Amino acid sequence: MTIDAPARPGAASRITPLEPIPLDPATLGFPPSNVASIPPLAPQWQGLDLREILARPAAFLSVSQSNSLYEPGGVQYAEGHAFRGSLPATIRVVEAARRAPNFVSFNWIGYSVFRHDYPQTDFDRAQYAGWTGHLDATPEQIAWDDALVGDLRALVRPGDNELYEKALQTAFTGTDLPLELARKKVEVLVITGIHTDWCIEGNARAARDNGYLPIVIGDATGTQHPSQEPEAFRRINEFFAPVISSAQFAELVTR
Repeated sequence: MTIDAPARPGAASRITPLEPIPLDPATLGFPPSNVASIPPLAPQWQGLDLREILARPAAFLSVSQSNSLYEPGGVQYAEGHAFRGSLPATIRVVEAARRAPNFVSFNWIGYSVFRHDYPQTDFDRAQYAGWTGHLDATPEQIAWDDALVGDLRALVRPGDNELYEKALQTAFTGTDLPLELARKKVEVLVITGIHTDWCIEGNARAARDNGYLPIVIGDATGTQHPSQEPEAFRRINEFFAPVISSAQFAELVTR
């Protein structure tokens, strides 16, 4: 993860950390979805009955889907995720999961790139400073950058959990997620969010190590640049968890 957009004069007078200049999707030239980069299921997953697995007690995890990534003025907005399809794919997943009675836990997991007040090792301190150490953001701007993007905020319901990752790339350390999953006897985790090769892979790996069955919704995730997605999907799919599309997920949970 690299964040290299400069701060601009008058920054303290606005709610966004950076100047809120909308991107032109035509100029970006990114594909509107990464679904074509999702590989076939790895051989070890092909014998699984994913429909049956997705009928077990399940939890939905949205990771790091904040204003920072999707709204003009966000620190990571320049990556173009607003135009790359992860947001509508996530909405499709949430709506399908809400209709499925076995989804017993919905978790909106934030990730702040402003980490000056987080517990830090020397490695953390150096890395976090590289992300936002050059930005003189106000507390209000940081709160805006960290906030769940509006399209997903509209889908949050009473009883959902809103958490923040404090570890480098997993919600299984430093949040209430493990206790939430244990109390509700969850078996399956359906994961969306940003970045595919960062928090999504990190949480999928941690889920496996903690005895869960993670499933990554590929087109509801994204890497910093689209060119990085095929390798990220290949690695997750081959080693840690099935990677499927939001359309496949919606079909599999239809009863």
